[in-house]
Amino acid sequence: MKFSLRWLGEYVDIEDVPVEHLASRLTNAGLEVESIETIGEFWDRDKVLIGEMVEVRPHPNADRLCLATVNYGREEPITVVCGAPNALVYRDRVMDRLPRVALALEGARLIDAYNEERPLTVLKPATIRGVRSHGMVCSERELGLGDAHEGIIYLPDDAPVGAPLQDYLGDALIEFDIKGGFGHLQCAYGIARELAALLDRPLKRDIFGVLKRNPPREIAINTQFLELAIDDPDLCARYTGFLIEGVKIGPAPFWMQRRLTMYGMRPINVIVDITNYVMLEMGQPLHAFDYWKLRARPGGDKPAIIVRRARPGETIQTLDGVERLLDKEMLLITDGGGPVAVAGVMGGLESEVNEKTTDILLESANFNFLNIRRTTQMLKLPSEASARFGKGIDPDLAIHAGARAAYLMAQLAGGKVHPSVGDIYPGRREHTVLELSSREVSRILGVDIPVQESIRILRSLEFAVEQEREGTLRVSVPGHRLDVTRPVDLVEEIGRIWGYDRMPSTLMQDELPPQRRNLRLEGREALRDLLAGCGLDEVITYSLINIQDECRLIPGNPAPDPRQYVAVRNPLSAERVHLRRTLLPGLIHTARENLRFTERVAIFEIGSVYWPRHGERLPDEPFHLGLLMVGPRDVRTWLPSQHGHTMDFFDMKGLVETIVDRIGMAGAVWEKSTHPALHPGRAAQVSNDQGVGGHLGELSPAVSNAFDLPDRTVVVAEFNLELLLRHWGHAKPMARFSNQPPIFEDLAVVVDAAVPAARVVQGIREAGGELLQKIELFDMYRGPQLEKGRKSLAFALTYQSMDRTLKDEEAAQIRQRILRHLEKELGAVLRGPGVAPPR
Repeated sequence: MKFSLRWLGEYVDIEDVPVEHLASRLTNAGLEVESIETIGEFWDRDKVLIGEMVEVRPHPNADRLCLATVNYGREEPITVVCGAPNALVYRDRVMDRLPRVALALEGARLIDAYNEERPLTVLKPATIRGVRSHGMVCSERELGLGDAHEGIIYLPDDAPVGAPLQDYLGDALIEFDIKGGFGHLQCAYGIARELAALLDRPLKRDIFGVLKRNPPREIAINTQFLELAIDDPDLCARYTGFLIEGVKIGPAPFWMQRRLTMYGMRPINVIVDITNYVMLEMGQPLHAFDYWKLRARPGGDKPAIIVRRARPGETIQTLDGVERLLDKEMLLITDGGGPVAVAGVMGGLESEVNEKTTDILLESANFNFLNIRRTTQMLKLPSEASARFGKGIDPDLAIHAGARAAYLMAQLAGGKVHPSVGDIYPGRREHTVLELSSREVSRILGVDIPVQESIRILRSLEFAVEQEREGTLRVSVPGHRLDVTRPVDLVEEIGRIWGYDRMPSTLMQDELPPQRRNLRLEGREALRDLLAGCGLDEVITYSLINIQDECRLIPGNPAPDPRQYVAVRNPLSAERVHLRRTLLPGLIHTARENLRFTERVAIFEIGSVYWPRHGERLPDEPFHLGLLMVGPRDVRTWLPSQHGHTMDFFDMKGLVETIVDRIGMAGAVWEKSTHPALHPGRAAQVSNDQGVGGHLGELSPAVSNAFDLPDRTVVVAEFNLELLLRHWGHAKPMARFSNQPPIFEDLAVVVDAAVPAARVVQGIREAGGELLQKIELFDMYRGPQLEKGRKSLAFALTYQSMDRTLKDEEAAQIRQRILRHLEKELGAVLRGPGVAPPR
């Protein structure tokens, strides 16, 4: 949103205030200034002037050029060579008026219009086809006023000949970035109101006095020229119509076109430009209908305007020529025959103003801001009008803005405003009245602001203020301040206008509240640091998914059941309607997209998944950790020994072991996994007495194909962080250590192939007692030297006492006890000497 300094200066006197100071005060008050563009900054005051063309003659040596004699009020008129088409039309013509132009003399700095980068260049003397040119009449592009370069710029007849162009067109363009639902700040008058309050200067309200200066004969629902009806008052609080008769369609005046262009709007014609101009000036969107294209109700004698919801299957062709299908929640402006506009968004092509239009019905209305937002999104039809309605507008503003535009049309388009005004106002509401204590202002802001200063600030923002008793104010909130509903909102207004930067720095007088650690958050951050240190990159994927993606994780799975997912009521895309139950699809999609550009992907994500709870309104949202690795084990290197090694199950297992060890998952047990997305023989799960913490393994070929992954080994893992981080940050008990010498021994046993190694370790630990300090599996063997269906497991055992040196006999007794226990529980036998395990 951009407004020029000259425009703002029409409502509040700011000529003596530097624009940088204004920008700083506005930003500190909450109206963030993004940038300041100085228009005419490079125009030399004595070389870029206003001139008038007194004569235009043909060029003697070129048909497409002319010689313009330009008077610039200082010396003798000069001759310049010009080739602009809109100057050639004056050749050898007797001019009834002398056109005013922007004249650049030799040595002036201008923009090089033929260079895309548009650098500044100095105008040098030139001889063009044998004729000396002493200057240049300029186009918009050469002056930096716009992109037009086909013709020269013509100035209004009131432009003073000989004056520096900088004095006439020079300006500063302030761009704002105002966030939030503040409709009253989306206009030049609203910004000027803030400036008047900040600078303690009077605000000129002439634009709101049109009705006082031109009182209507009647304001009624049914007038001589129009019948009004609102069928859905919940969506339309007010509708006002003005009739302007006998207008002549033509271009808007130069000053209006300039302001629209600076804002970023394209001038169209005087009627449309006035509606846009008043919208930018006062913040009220307007729309102009060709009055004679509006139809009456059946049997009626005058045009009718009915505001109603669209009917199922109803369509309208909007001004952009597109046929749009409407739904039953979209609000329409209709006449006696059907739709003529999408309320608050865009008009219909059928009632468009064109060069043959003579009478205008001017609409100034107030629509429900939530409905306008929804309609804009559903139709994908954003506009300046819908943006303003979407931020909330005062219904009282409608008739004032309509009157302002109607009398501008009468003034600039030669029309006449009908003395009656059509107005229907079902959404009239009482203004909010609040009581404000000066003690409360001081308590909240922490600084004593005089009561009279508080009154001044509120009145300058157009609040009505009465002092009921000492220290207490009775404040009537103006209609345009839809955001002010509580006394604390008034305190905020006083604070921001008085100046947050003026508030002294103070220390807290109260005791600081106790600081409590968020162990889960700390654990997630520690996990991020750990994984980044292991060489993985963090990604963030969409929480909203297509549930077909999660079904691809289960080969042969039937159609998904939407009841098992949390659905979003108003999704932005039909492809993302449900909330995810797992992180894996997002990681797989990310890997697939990146494998087009790189051969190695190692990523992780920490994020919420969503599980519906039956009978509950809100779902469970546990945090999960997702991991994915694919590609070479090491980054590319010159060592031949490192070539060809790709990441597999054991790389993921090593990473998960690091996580379990560093994060401290107590009592972790590794077991075979039956996760449907993983390869059956290359998958594992990690659990403890609290439950299964997660799964890891190679992605099954069927799942890889379902996600269109390249033919590579992809390893993934997903863990529930609620379980993984349960003991994070808690005190860790320290184990005693012995200073006695240990005894090391290897033990190899033969068991059934179906017996997990973890079960054998458990048996050894149960039988070994407190003298058995450590068990480590270092070999597994299957081969012809063993019976079919059997396997050999070799363990390194460490025996150690806390208070004495163990004897070999004691170690032998423990060994025998272990073998007897394993034989009894698992059918294990000691492995014979013929097949000794390698060490």
